[in-house]
Amino acid sequence: MLAAAGQAFEELFTPPFRAVLWKCVGFTIGLLALLIVALQWSFAYFVVWPDWVETAIQWLGGLALVVGSIFLIPPVTSVVAGLYLDDIAALVERKNFPSDLPGRELPTVQAVWLAAKFFFVVLVVNLIALFLLLIPGVNLIAFYVGNGYLLGREYFELAAMRHLSAAEAKRLRKANRVTVLLCGLLIAGLASVPILNLVTPLFATGFMVRMYKRLAAKAGAGLVPRAASV
Repeated sequence: MLAAAGQAFEELFTPPFRAVLWKCVGFTIGLLALLIVALQWSFAYFVVWPDWVETAIQWLGGLALVVGSIFLIPPVTSVVAGLYLDDIAALVERKNFPSDLPGRELPTVQAVWLAAKFFFVVLVVNLIALFLLLIPGVNLIAFYVGNGYLLGREYFELAAMRHLSAAEAKRLRKANRVTVLLCGLLIAGLASVPILNLVTPLFATGFMVRMYKRLAAKAGAGLVPRAASV
């Protein structure tokens, strides 16, 4: 698992991945900025803060922006994953698994729907974790466990669905739930590091494509790649 994570991270900066890297980073920054502005407007419009709180927020605005972005990166990456996962996964498969049958791209409507649905789930989890900042330790547990589970589940199933049906992908994940959770915790760890968290979608996709290949191989003939039956 750690070897697969290391390979996925090193691969991000190689020539074949740079074009997708810049597109993902640009889209992530833009979407993150829009989300932060929307949240700031919502709090200013719907919540009346005491004067001293508003003053404190102004003084600590930079720190609040950094902390807030850490909690908002996971839901943002879920949207980016839905848009660029197939591009990244195809590059990883061609480079590292050239003898395997290539995966199929998810239909655009399905990919966008899955990304949008997951965005709101992850956003709620991270907003809860953000509000728990006043309880030391609890917010970190909520952030890492919640995002570890959700990000691991999303990226693994999206990678697997390039080869399997949705039901088969889910069964494979459940059969390896501990491994997928540990992989998700690594992804959540990267998502909590400023600057590096911008490459989370690329890293997570490359990482989970490798993990899917390994776990599917261990599963044997019980899970036949969908592309093989075409």
